Amino acid sequence: MNQDIQSFTISIYTENNIGLLNRISAIFQRRHINIESLTTSQSEIDGVNRFVIVVNICEEQALKIVKQIEKQVETIRAFYHTEDQTIFTESSMFKIKSDLLFNEPQIQNLIKESNARIVTVNPEFFVLEKSGRRVEIEALRKELSVYGIMQFVRSGRIAVTKEEMRITEMLQAQAFNNKY
Repeated sequence: MNQDIQSFTISIYTENNIGLLNRISAIFQRRHINIESLTTSQSEIDGVNRFVIVVNICEEQALKIVKQIEKQVETIRAFYHTEDQTIFTESSMFKIKSDLLFNEPQIQNLIKESNARIVTVNPEFFVLEKSGRRVEIEALRKELSVYGIMQFVRSGRIAVTKEEMRITEMLQAQAFNNKY
């Protein structure tokens, strides 16, 4: 297997049980692997949640982690993919003083050039939303920081695979096999 360190997106389909996040994060902690991003949400299947975890490791480690995660009782299936195999994005919000929006023409140019959108404006502040790759969000953050950012938040990665994965059929087949 390739031993080069690269970014992997690990997708984990699970039951929604208390304490599972701790057990999954412990798998990474025991191996001294830093989680770059973690997002969890409802999946495309009712009653099944999905974790999307981004880590920088070699493929051999990714395979071992997926196998270890699948040993958790509540885990239904786990997969790993490279960045080339996924379509992904992150989302962010910036809170900035309102007077800058009207008094600094460059702020309006930054909003337009970065494809950010204004979510709300009031007398004290305005809020921008920017979705895209982390490098795009970080570039906008760097440019806006010159003017002062009151608050900033960025989500973890959300991702789908480029390859068609019939995940619903896979999970239903696995649930059927586990019953019998």
